Amino acid sequence: MGWKRLKASLLPGRYYLSGNEAVAEGAIAAGCRFYGGYPITPSSEIMERMARRLGEIGGVFVQMEDELSSIAAVIGASWAGAKAMTATSGPGFSLMMENIGYAAFTETPCVIVDIQRAGPATGQATRVGSGDIMQAKWGSHGDYQIIALSPWSVQEMYDGAIRAFNVAERYRVPTFLLGDEAVGHLRETLEIRPWVRAFDRRKSKGRPPFDSKNPRQIPPMPTFGEGENLLVTGSTHEGFGIRRADDPEVHSRLVRRLNDKILLNKQDIVEVEELFLEDAVVAVLCYGFTARSALTAVKQLRDKGYKVGFFRLKTIWPFPHEQIAQMSEEVEKFFVPEMNRGQVAGEAMKSSRCEVVPYCQTNGEIIPPEVIRKELMRLL
Repeated sequence: MGWKRLKASLLPGRYYLSGNEAVAEGAIAAGCRFYGGYPITPSSEIMERMARRLGEIGGVFVQMEDELSSIAAVIGASWAGAKAMTATSGPGFSLMMENIGYAAFTETPCVIVDIQRAGPATGQATRVGSGDIMQAKWGSHGDYQIIALSPWSVQEMYDGAIRAFNVAERYRVPTFLLGDEAVGHLRETLEIRPWVRAFDRRKSKGRPPFDSKNPRQIPPMPTFGEGENLLVTGSTHEGFGIRRADDPEVHSRLVRRLNDKILLNKQDIVEVEELFLEDAVVAVLCYGFTARSALTAVKQLRDKGYKVGFFRLKTIWPFPHEQIAQMSEEVEKFFVPEMNRGQVAGEAMKSSRCEVVPYCQTNGEIIPPEVIRKELMRLL
C-alpha cells in the first residue's frame, strides 16, 4: 500500500459546481466509498450528492439518525477497510466531538467536512461564520493532534478533499476540511484532471497496529476480517490494543506518540501561501473565504504603491507557528481578519515577534475587500 494513481471519477475537463458539490467529487476521487451522515445546513448538499454518486459507483451511503451515530458509523467503516467521510456544520460538529476523540486515540483515519455557519448554538443556520477553528483542535478532551485544512475556493474544496483523505490515511488521524458557508455555496469553475494521486493505509501482518519504535513513523493499520487479533479500544492500550488503563508509563508513551507522529511531520503537512511579502511592512494573515477578500484588498493597495503582503493558511492545524515566527521578523504587523472573535489571531500571537492586529466580524456576513482595505490603510 501507500501512494498510487487513480483515474478521476469524472471525465477530465471543466465543471461549474458549488463548493459542496466539489468536495463530494473530491472525496470520491480520493477513494471514499462510505458516507454516514445527517442533513444540516449549510452542508446538506454534500450528503445529497454523496447519496447519488456512491450509489452509481458501488459505494455505501447511510443516512444516520443523528451526528453522534454518523461519526460512529464512519469510524466503524474505516476499521472495516473503507475510506470514510461525513459532513456537518457547527451544532452537528459539537455532537461528534466525543467520537472524534475516540478516533484520534484509536488512530482511525477519517474525514470530517465542517461547513461552518454563524453560531453559537443554532445561531444563524444559513449564514456564514468561521467560529469552529478552536473547536476542531480542542473540541474533545485530552492531549491529541488532528489535521485541519482551510479551502478558499471550489477548486480547493475538490483538491482539499483529496488531500484530506491522503493525510488521514497516511498519518492515521481524523482530518477536517474546515470550509464555511460562503465557500460551500460558492459556484465557480472547477478543473478535473485525468488522474488523482491517492494514499492507501499501510498494512503489515503481525506488527503492532498501535505502536512504532520511531515516533515519526505511523504504525500499520489492519482491517477487521483479515485474520489479525485486532483489539480497538478507547481506553489506554499497548501496541496490540490490549487495555493498560492502570499503567502510567503506557499512557504517557501512547499520548506522546499520538502527538509526535503529527508534530514531528509538520514540514510535510503544513501548507501556506505567501504573496507580495518581499517588501511588506504589513502582512494580512488570512484563511478560508475571507482570504479572497484579503487578496483583492492587498492587490488594490499594492497598485497604489503600499507595501502590504499576503500570508494564507491552507493548513490551520497543526498551526504553522514556525512560518509565522519567521515572517514576523520581516514585517512590522500582522493584520488578521476573521469571521469569529479572533481565534487564529490569538494563536498567531503565541509565535509572532511583531504586533498582531485582529479584525473580528460575527454578523453572519462575509468581510468585503473594502473593509480590509480600509483597516489596512489605517494601519499603514
